[in-house]
Amino acid sequence: MPTSTDMPLGTAMHNIEITRGRGGQLARAAGAVAKLIAKEGKSATLRLPSGEVRLVSQNCLATVGQVGNVGVNQKSLGRAGSKCWLGKRPVVRGVVMNPVDHPHGGGEGKAPIGRKKPTTPWGYPALGRRTRKRKKYSDSFILRCRK
Repeated sequence: MPTSTDMPLGTAMHNIEITRGRGGQLARAAGAVAKLIAKEGKSATLRLPSGEVRLVSQNCLATVGQVGNVGVNQKSLGRAGSKCWLGKRPVVRGVVMNPVDHPHGGGEGKAPIGRKKPTTPWGYPALGRRTRKRKKYSDSFILRCRK
């Protein structure tokens, strides 16, 4: 259903298109819901699950209601094998690897990282470095950031 004049303000929706014909890209996770908070001209204002307030074209399609499977994260798996059955591989810290495998690896005993800042296995900055472009075209559609 288009996010147009048919939907009243305050409508809960999910699986929202950013660009018409591209398919749903917003509010798709389990239990996610976005609210329609305003309509002006050809655009609609949405409050996303992250807290971001964003403009979307009223022609874009969305599904009314909330995504199902709300309590999926509350289920206790019980043991590591249960995660393996779901296809989740173990996560090994870089500090316990060898230097050939990760920039944090190597050293004697519980050695520190050995660099000024943490890095990914490929040497790029990790933890805290902003990776979004400073002048991205869609910045004009974001009315309030999620942070």
